[in-house]
Amino acid sequence: FIRAFFDQKKPVAAICHAPWTMIEAGVLKGRTLTSYPTLKVDVENAGGIWINEEVVVDNGLVTSRDPNDLPAFCATLVDEIAEGVGAGLAAGN
Repeated sequence: FIRAFFDQKKPVAAICHAPWTMIEAGVLKGRTLTSYPTLKVDVENAGGIWINEEVVVDNGLVTSRDPNDLPAFCATLVDEIAEGVGAGLAAGN
């Protein structure tokens, strides 16, 4: 399910420990993201680039660290969906 969303370039959002599902799906190689800090090593071992920021966007992937980041996370996710970036709509797909 997760791989299908990435393959179809649909927007994906994850907060806190949710990136673990993406690690299991094998979709983080080369992606920049954030998560709860204890996932940093797991993200990096899966080929992701982990940064400690309130919200991180990487080509339709929106991530945040924890519930304290929800206002920025939600606003950014709405913007990404509206722009159609994740779904490839900006490229005319």
